Amino acid sequence: MGSIDIEKAYNQPPDTHDHLNLDKSTSASTSEASDLVKPAPIPEPQSIWQKCIASLKGGENRGIERIPPEEREPVTSSTTLHMFLMWFSMTLATNNIVVGSMGTLVLGLSFKDAALCGVFGCLLGTTIIGYISTWGPKSGNRTLIAARYFMGYYPSKVCCVLNLFTNVGYSMVNSVVGGQILSVVSGGHLSVLVGIVIVAVSSWAMALFGMKIFQLYERVAWLPQLLVICVMVGSAGPHFNFSEATSMSAQDLNAKRITFFSLALSIGLAWAPLAADYYVYYPSHIKSWRTFIVTVFGSLQAMSISLLMGIGLGTVISSSAYYAGKYGSSPGGVLMTAYDSLGGFGKFCAVINVLSLVANNTPGAYSMGMNFQMLGGVFGKVPRPVFTTLATIIYAACAMGGRNALYEVFKGFLPLIGYWVMMFVVIMLEEDTIFRRTKGYDWTAWDCQAKLPVGLAAAGSFLIGWAGAVVGMSQAYYMGPISQISGGGDLGLWLGAGFTAISFPPLRALELRFIGR
Repeated sequence: MGSIDIEKAYNQPPDTHDHLNLDKSTSASTSEASDLVKPAPIPEPQSIWQKCIASLKGGENRGIERIPPEEREPVTSSTTLHMFLMWFSMTLATNNIVVGSMGTLVLGLSFKDAALCGVFGCLLGTTIIGYISTWGPKSGNRTLIAARYFMGYYPSKVCCVLNLFTNVGYSMVNSVVGGQILSVVSGGHLSVLVGIVIVAVSSWAMALFGMKIFQLYERVAWLPQLLVICVMVGSAGPHFNFSEATSMSAQDLNAKRITFFSLALSIGLAWAPLAADYYVYYPSHIKSWRTFIVTVFGSLQAMSISLLMGIGLGTVISSSAYYAGKYGSSPGGVLMTAYDSLGGFGKFCAVINVLSLVANNTPGAYSMGMNFQMLGGVFGKVPRPVFTTLATIIYAACAMGGRNALYEVFKGFLPLIGYWVMMFVVIMLEEDTIFRRTKGYDWTAWDCQAKLPVGLAAAGSFLIGWAGAVVGMSQAYYMGPISQISGGGDLGLWLGAGFTAISFPPLRALELRFIGR
């Protein structure tokens, strides 16, 4: 009986003030405000694609417009489970196994060092995902539309461009890993190029019809992948090398630990600019702590499982000349090591791994279509499926070109994701806690430039943060002076966040004093 009362409480219509969370400094009435700023109308489907999507039950023909309260889904007894399964499925991904293998196979860490750095990095990353996800129900806006309230109208578009590069990079990696697995499974009869096309087209087809369709898919996609990981543990677990210590100097060891911690953190940070997108159809009165906890718990469990699996497989390759000679050190070969003794069943399990890559690719392909529209102008008038298709073509082409240097690509672009996302999160936190805590938000003004921050403070602190990232970064193509002094560890993420955190409050205070918004 108590649970029924709680559910009713969740579904009670919220207080009008809390629901709109209007700017408390505004003296205009609600009716006047709604006359001045109205959400962009949802256009009737005109193209063939839009007609197909509109005719499909659960299909989404909406663009980047805010989801008004009356169009959101009610909270039910299964809402929490659906939220958990969505994140568990999206992040229980084969590419996280690849990142885990980098700790022991590429950086040369021991299992214990890599496991501790990886799990705690994931914990911090998923905490950030959980925080960002709470803005979806609050605002009804996609993550980088809500960013306009923190970064300003035009600076937020820079984040959209950066997020496009982020998702292209991740989708490229997923496609290459899937192509390599399919090629190995087929005994070389299927080329890696064809495998890349298969993964990309599958992801495109799922993302094309919108959020509700791929959310249904994510609710079931986790089960076969979890079963396959259990098979991998049983098959390859006995060969994990838990005893070998990291053979390097203390300074080099600490640098490698910092680098791998940042890599694991960047897995979560890559999801942060998308996190609120998947909750915009939930009502604004759903508790933020509920959204936060379910998101963190679901994504942390999945990321940790797959990361630890990769760390273990890396020790197998690095300590065994037999496996290194048979499968090599490519990501696809590392994964096939887990199925060495399973014959045809092992190949079947490897194909399931490819399906998990599709589950991981689909949300990014969906959000890339939104990011293009968020640039505004001509881009805002093009239907989302067109941009989803364009993004798929771009990352598939990049995957074909970079298929032979995947570890180098992963090691190079993952930290860059962390740099800009961490700076964005710092600005978001400080704007909300220092400058917006009592002022509130008018979420209906998402496309009204005159009611949004100018963004000079955010842009200035963002550039200052990048200066900090550059002096602390450690990449194959550049090593900053502070990184050199510290022994080669990648400190770009931390210095970028620190420089941003110090510079934003005074710049924002000046902006509010002289500009007023």
